[in-house]
Amino acid sequence: MKYLEFYQKSLDNPEVFWKEQAEHIQWYKKPQTILSKDKNEYPLWYADGELNACYLALDKHIEDGYGEQIAIIYDSPVTQTVKKYTYHEVKSEVAKLAGGLLSLGIKKGETAVIYMPMIPQAAFAMLACARIGVTHSVVFGGFAPHELAIRIDDCKPKIILTASSGIEVDRLIAYKPLVDEAIDLASHKPKKVVVFNRKLGARVPFKKYDVDYDALVYGSEEADCISVESTHPLYVLYTSGTTGKPKGIVRDTGGYATALKFSMQNIYGAQPGEVFWAASDVGWVVGHSYIVYGPLINRNTTVLFEGKPIKTPDASTFWRVIAEHQVKVMFTAPTAIRAIKKEDPNGEFIKQYDLSCLRTQFLAGERCDVATLEWYNQHIPVPAIDHWWQTESGWPMIANMMGVEFLPIKPGSAGKAVTGYHIQILGENGQELNANEEGYVAIKLPLPPGTMLDLWNDSERFHSGYLQKFPGYYFSGDGGFKDDEGYIFITGRVDDVINVAGHRLSTAEMEEIVASHPAVAECAVIGVNDDLRGQIPLAMVVVKTGNEIEHFQLEYEIVHLIRDQIGAVACLRNVMVVQRLPKTRSGKILRKLLRSIVDKIDFQIPSTIDDENIIDEIQEVMNAYSLSKQR
Repeated sequence: MKYLEFYQKSLDNPEVFWKEQAEHIQWYKKPQTILSKDKNEYPLWYADGELNACYLALDKHIEDGYGEQIAIIYDSPVTQTVKKYTYHEVKSEVAKLAGGLLSLGIKKGETAVIYMPMIPQAAFAMLACARIGVTHSVVFGGFAPHELAIRIDDCKPKIILTASSGIEVDRLIAYKPLVDEAIDLASHKPKKVVVFNRKLGARVPFKKYDVDYDALVYGSEEADCISVESTHPLYVLYTSGTTGKPKGIVRDTGGYATALKFSMQNIYGAQPGEVFWAASDVGWVVGHSYIVYGPLINRNTTVLFEGKPIKTPDASTFWRVIAEHQVKVMFTAPTAIRAIKKEDPNGEFIKQYDLSCLRTQFLAGERCDVATLEWYNQHIPVPAIDHWWQTESGWPMIANMMGVEFLPIKPGSAGKAVTGYHIQILGENGQELNANEEGYVAIKLPLPPGTMLDLWNDSERFHSGYLQKFPGYYFSGDGGFKDDEGYIFITGRVDDVINVAGHRLSTAEMEEIVASHPAVAECAVIGVNDDLRGQIPLAMVVVKTGNEIEHFQLEYEIVHLIRDQIGAVACLRNVMVVQRLPKTRSGKILRKLLRSIVDKIDFQIPSTIDDENIIDEIQEVMNAYSLSKQR
């Protein structure tokens, strides 16, 4: 079936279409009700079905005779380790860990936080939680204690699973002291902290609530999979919100498993038994969907990579992993390719490896620029597919569906709408715009299976943030346009969330931290274009009158405030001192105008501005301050 026919079928009769897709996974109780609605009239999928995501990812394949197939390849250039785990081995470890968690008193319906680096135990912890119906919330290991504490207070975990350390390019980061500090900061106190000691020399302070991971697994019986409802929350994953308070995206189990199985074969074109590599982190949605659950449910061998595209040890590491492990399909962020291109502009490292195994390269996380796409294709002649999705969707919304029909690639476009997603470009009043007119990217309800179920303990924010702006639609928060052939171009966020190397970060939260500095009278943090990371934050500050702090000292202190409270992932390196900030007459800071000035984009001065002379002042400061010095 060709793409257009396949896509139209999914829109014309979604219940029939997604009932057929649900047949491709194993249910304990097959759903009879395919599409229904919750009490707030939001669509639900397979509400009366029962299943278990860990069973689909592990036990099912063992029962089918594939227990000796490699499930996970752990490749860690930072520890110079490569280790392969069969489906049998993963299932045994996961089942014992699940048994250990049960012995600590956690049960179905309760929550656990996982704060780990990119090691197999992070995936084991996720699967062990899924096995016994515990909702997991993975927090990226790069987040500071303050951020971890916010998430602990929101999802109220009974248990935290962590490791002794993570490893950056040039240093060891002790995780246990960060977890202890977060627990001290949080109002909610978890009962136990399970610690996997990597024995790499990091300090592991002992607390009464600590449990040793190895001892817990070694001393426990294997736990069986627990049957859960299709709508049971598999996980909560936090993404930045414009208010500064993270949003806990709730993912169901049945719709998600169905969508992931569907996407692995129809979007990524990955067949069972092949090696699939998503070079991301389990702290992000890509890691959930395409390092752990998607590949394992589809019986792929998944690569779990602990390293960076460069400096571990150099810009050849991605090509080594592809060649060594015979990767068929790879997924990474354009940021990674840009970093490699910067270090190896002529592709000399690429020539050292036989990459004939690689069939397709997928890119997502932020928009892929044309120059990066062209550089990749110049050196590696396989389709490089930009595609678009969000933490909220859980799987791609716009893509070139490689398992259905390969369509011509248009640089700058993320492709066409994926089956099940009725994507429209709407104007301010909700009217559908014509081809090539830029507007709001919205998806007509019902969304397909696998998308967000709700926000954790905040349904009101869910409805106001996603469903209220355009009734009958999910509002993505992004702007874009469709061309005459239905290709969709995403132009960027329309709110104050920025995308730094694929990580969505709240500028509102950063502003709160910057404003806490005693020398700062007021400030604005904006996302500005960056060749490597897509966007980086820039702080513009107005210094309190009479304060004589040197600019260098102020910048140094603000950068470290952000690092301490959000983490190095924020990448804030630049602080500009201005006399005042452009505002509307009602006092709203004109952040979009500031972005245009810094990025040297043509702009119109809003009629609501309180003083036009400020534009010249900002431009003078901008010309005197070189962002490039920090990049």
